[in-house]
Amino acid sequence: MNNDMNGQSLTPETEKIKALQEILPEVFTEGKIDWEKLKATLGEDITFSNERYVLNWAGKSEAFKVLQAPTTKTLIPAKEESINFDETENIFIEGENLEVLKVLQKSYFGKIKMIYIDPPYNTGSDSFIYPDKFSETKEEYQKRVGDKDEEGYMTKDGMFRKNSKENGQYHSNWLNMMYPRLFLAKNLLRQDGLIFVSIDDNEVHNLRLLMNEVFGEENFISNIIWEKRYGRSNNAKLMTASTEHILFYRKSTDVEVLRETRPEDKQEGYSNPDNDPRGIWTSVSFVNQVTREARPNLSYTIVNPNTGEEIDHPTNAWKVSKEKYEEFLRENRLHWGADGKAKYPRIKRFLSELDEGMVPINFWKFSEAGTVDLGTKEIKELMEIDAFTFPKPTTLIQKMMLLFNPVAKNDEQNKEEIILDFFSGSGTTAHAVLDLNKQDGSKRKFICVQLDEQCDDKSEAFNSGYKTISDVSKERIRRVIKKIQTEKETLGKETANLMEKVAELQQQIEELKKNQPASMFNDGKHSPEIEKLIKQQEIARDKANENIEKMDKIDQCDKGFKVLKLNDSNFKQWQQINGKDAKALEEQMKLFIDPVAENATIENMVYELLLKSGKDLNCKIERATYYFKINGNELVFMLEKATQEIIDAVLKEKPLKVVALDKLFKGNDQLKTNTVLQMKDAGIEFKTI
Repeated sequence: MNNDMNGQSLTPETEKIKALQEILPEVFTEGKIDWEKLKATLGEDITFSNERYVLNWAGKSEAFKVLQAPTTKTLIPAKEESINFDETENIFIEGENLEVLKVLQKSYFGKIKMIYIDPPYNTGSDSFIYPDKFSETKEEYQKRVGDKDEEGYMTKDGMFRKNSKENGQYHSNWLNMMYPRLFLAKNLLRQDGLIFVSIDDNEVHNLRLLMNEVFGEENFISNIIWEKRYGRSNNAKLMTASTEHILFYRKSTDVEVLRETRPEDKQEGYSNPDNDPRGIWTSVSFVNQVTREARPNLSYTIVNPNTGEEIDHPTNAWKVSKEKYEEFLRENRLHWGADGKAKYPRIKRFLSELDEGMVPINFWKFSEAGTVDLGTKEIKELMEIDAFTFPKPTTLIQKMMLLFNPVAKNDEQNKEEIILDFFSGSGTTAHAVLDLNKQDGSKRKFICVQLDEQCDDKSEAFNSGYKTISDVSKERIRRVIKKIQTEKETLGKETANLMEKVAELQQQIEELKKNQPASMFNDGKHSPEIEKLIKQQEIARDKANENIEKMDKIDQCDKGFKVLKLNDSNFKQWQQINGKDAKALEEQMKLFIDPVAENATIENMVYELLLKSGKDLNCKIERATYYFKINGNELVFMLEKATQEIIDAVLKEKPLKVVALDKLFKGNDQLKTNTVLQMKDAGIEFKTI
């Protein structure tokens, strides 16, 4: 709220500052006077303290320290909230995204193909996580981001701060929130990885500079303009915003070419009137727009091979050199009209030569990428409530994924690409991945991260029983999967009916053929009645085959997701002891005896050790007697019991590495010593914790 509206009178000082801001707005930064800018504006000869091209803001160095600080958090499975947990490779993580990104660093470093995020736009009414003061300690920050109510849900007051435009560090707070997250996200991208970030006019200027710093200016691809609605709103005071920005960067120059699939409607105008074996084609003019005088090297006499007529253009040059023209003649690439007597030829352009798709354009129309209204409709139809305000449509995210269409390129690596969204919100990215896999039979996987932020208690979602945004998002994913499964069942029933119809039509055809004259049958001809039935049979069979193809694609796609939640480590953390507190030191020493936290479970420890070992969350986990095998013989965890019989069983597995709890050998130093020697002799890396 500004001073005019908060019930307080203006002081002489604030009146003068307000007047100065009207006269010299360029000397203010985040609502405060920048004295160097003021002096320079008034003509004083000064040297700026930081005279180089750089994006700087209050708290930047501390934000860098935040991203470098290690996390003690882990992820624990929530199988009861998942679908097909043990088989699926789709992942939904509930938790604060900065900590989650840190947890994922080791296991997913350089593995993500595409990142899409839709972060808070910093409109002045957004609430998001940022420190009020960077003087707060890590413990204070972790306590604040861990604040929960009596039912265990994140509290608004503890978790979020509203970033009002009257805040003295309005832009800085937003940048401090975005900087560490983008930095950590970059680490997760493959070398050929891509990132898309939605934003509006409030912070697009700062975000562009920030991403230049994190990803490198040379890796900027485009500021895509998305036409988010096809109408205008009369609620705006000055101008309706019908577009948004999507900043598009690559991880490295490994990404040299991008193409999008040529839609069916872009094939209009292609045909094959001369039955060219190269397939359908269209044509472009052979005549150049420049004059003969401007391009004399492209001015020469050509001959119509159909009539023998010699042709020169009176004013313009040709589009290609004489050598290229002669090559076109040899390859039958010149078209002289339907009768072969056109005044000037045209050049054939074959669709088969454009199968790599089209060069993308940086203006995405609502007719191609969808609108926020479509996004709202998608959720309402699926969830039966208005769960979110103006969510992104799935078509927008799918358009991004199709810029490196694995089906068109037949690229096996890209068919199993991982798509990450760490501002998951309503779950549009997960929905888009599932739906696109259903359409083309690919195996893209998603990792979506969403905080268990409370829904507004006045919202339809809250009144429908959804406590948090992540609850809505998880339910949306469940319903998408159920819808896909139902679609397959419907296709199966329809296909069975169609095949039954094909058989019935065949019977009718056979009956009619009995009454058909032998002469007609021998000539391969049929009566009009039979021809009609044959046509109906072809249509039914084609539709059945189309359905079977759709069902095959549904069978190939992953129809599940596993839920994991950010939580405290299963292992006690060593704390630095200040002073000579003997009791505190005694408590710390107990960590060497039993480092396992009181609330730890065996399953949760398995997932934490997976991440700490650099294994991803989709590893194959097999439980044997008193130990766990990871990806066959890659890794073994011993977390419950250690005896010579168990050690012998582990040795028979011939694992590459074994991790065991040290406390399992308590009171049996000889067993531990023998185990170390046996593992060494077998060439197995052995570690105790």
